[in-house]
Amino acid sequence: MSSLKSRFEAAVANSKKLSERPDNATLLKIYGLYKQATTGDNTEKKPGFADMVGRAKWDAWNSCKGTSPEDAMQKYIDLIESLS
Repeated sequence: MSSLKSRFEAAVANSKKLSERPDNATLLKIYGLYKQATTGDNTEKKPGFADMVGRAKWDAWNSCKGTSPEDAMQKYIDLIESLS
C-alpha cells in the first residue's frame, strides 16, 4: 500500500508538470479520481445550476462512487502516466 501511495503522490506532483494542459473532460476525470482516492465517496450536496464549475466537479467525483481509494489511486496514476 505504501508503494501505491508514494506512486500516487508522485503522479500528483507530475500532474502539475504536464507539458500540455489536458482538455476539460480529462481535467474533470483527474479531479474525480483524486477526490475519490483522497476523500472517498462523494457525500456533499450537489451544487445548484448557477455553479456550473462546481456542478461539473461534483459530477466527476460522483461518477467514481463505489471505487476503492486504492483503485482510484491506480487509475489516477495510469491516467497521469498516459498524459506524460
